[in-house]
Amino acid sequence: LFQVLCELAYRWFCPAGGSVLDPFAGGSVRGCVAARTGLRYVGVDLSRTQVDENAVQAAHIEAIAREANAKWVPPRWLCADARALPRLDGVGGGFDFVFSCPPYYDLERYSDDPKDLSGATTYEEFLVGYRAIIRAALAKLKPDRFCAFVVGEIRDPSSGFCRNFVGDTIHAFQECGARL
Repeated sequence: LFQVLCELAYRWFCPAGGSVLDPFAGGSVRGCVAARTGLRYVGVDLSRTQVDENAVQAAHIEAIAREANAKWVPPRWLCADARALPRLDGVGGGFDFVFSCPPYYDLERYSDDPKDLSGATTYEEFLVGYRAIIRAALAKLKPDRFCAFVVGEIRDPSSGFCRNFVGDTIHAFQECGARL
C-alpha cells in the first residue's frame, strides 16, 4: 500500500524526470519507487545499517526492473544527520519534491546515536531537531515545489492523550516558511 502512496505522490507533486529529497530515509520504498518512476532520489538516514539495507533491497528491485526493461534511476542513500543537509557533499540543491516519513518521537527507538530524534529526552527537544531538519530540507527545494511528510498522531504514554504531532508538523513547516 505504501508503494502506491509513493507513486501517487510522485506523479501528482513531482515533475517527470524530477528529483526527490528524503531527509528520513529509514526504508527503501520511497527510493525504489522514485527509481522506477524515473526520478532522481537522495535519501538521508543516520543508520549505516539501514542505508546498507536500503541499497541491498534496491539492488534486488533494480535487477527485476532491468529484466523487464523497465525504467530505473539508481537511488542514493547517504548515512548522515539530515540537520547537516546544507553541508553534505553530493546533495546539491534544487529538488522538486521533499517526501519523507519522520520518526514519531518516542513511539519507536531506532538507535542509541545521540543525534537520533527518536532518543530525544523530551517532546520539545524532539521538535527542535525536527524543525531543524524541516528547515534544512526546505532550503534544498526549488521555488514553487511541494513537500509532504507522512505523519499520524502519537499518544503520550503517561497521559494517554495525543501529542498533536500532525498539528506540530504543520506548524513546524509554517515556521520554516512553507505554506499548507
